[in-house]
Amino acid sequence: MKITRLCLLFCLLTLAACAAPAGNGGGSTQAAVPVQVNAYIQNKGSDTMVNLALAWAERYQAEHPDVSLSVTGGGSGTGIAALVNGTVDIANASRAMSASEIKQVEANGKKPVEFVVSRDAIAVVVNSKNPVHQLTLQQISDIYSGKINNWKEVGGEDRPIVRLSRETNSGTHVYFLQTVVRLGDSKNKTLFSTDTLLLPSSEGIINEVRQNPNAIGYDGLGYIPPDLMKSVIAVGKKAGGPYIIPTIQTVNNNSYPVARDLYMYTAGEPTGAVKDYLDWILSPEAQQIVAQLGFVPVH
Repeated sequence: MKITRLCLLFCLLTLAACAAPAGNGGGSTQAAVPVQVNAYIQNKGSDTMVNLALAWAERYQAEHPDVSLSVTGGGSGTGIAALVNGTVDIANASRAMSASEIKQVEANGKKPVEFVVSRDAIAVVVNSKNPVHQLTLQQISDIYSGKINNWKEVGGEDRPIVRLSRETNSGTHVYFLQTVVRLGDSKNKTLFSTDTLLLPSSEGIINEVRQNPNAIGYDGLGYIPPDLMKSVIAVGKKAGGPYIIPTIQTVNNNSYPVARDLYMYTAGEPTGAVKDYLDWILSPEAQQIVAQLGFVPVH
């Protein structure tokens, strides 16, 4: 009889527990319902843009949990090659696609569509102990092409110049070659000096400039840390100036001479989740993130 009463009590307690509403106090918790992912977006390319692209993806996924975004770097050339091969939905690039790259996409039956999603200044930076604070575009070209090899030739100390550059797959490398080393002249065939150190990342250039008193490097403005902002070179289009420091303001008013657009490309007109994402990137909310990371909003 005692056993029967104990069994009955256990059953009643079990039924009461099953009937109790979850999350109604008493330590009960309601299991989270997993969100179903309805769209996957692959985004790859420019190392200059990778931090910005990651920040965009993080914010967008928080607001759209049904969309999964994968963001990787590797360089503009890598992103565009993936777009040609059809392995990404969006390619990030810190330079415009070349005519040959456009033809490769078109050979696959698609037409690349270009979106200008931000602007950027290329900052030329030296070690904090370097007394040189301004250079003309011609002087920077002569430094990187090997015509100028000692800091004393541009008003500095008697020290050899150590040239730093991004690798050739980088859109920043290509842009700097065309705009600075070749001074924007499409017929100019000047190349980087053969002793230029090619580094795989923006962080690599910054770290080397920080440690080497003889170094000169270039990088997107958004990657210049606060401790090196005083070592950013003011650039003049010609001798006598004016010499302009890169800022959001000097990029927007076109006074800083080494500024560029940053791009996202799709193979064909985007649709569905990809279109929604690109529309959001051009929205005020997303462009505010651009400014927060040291880039220049397109609006």
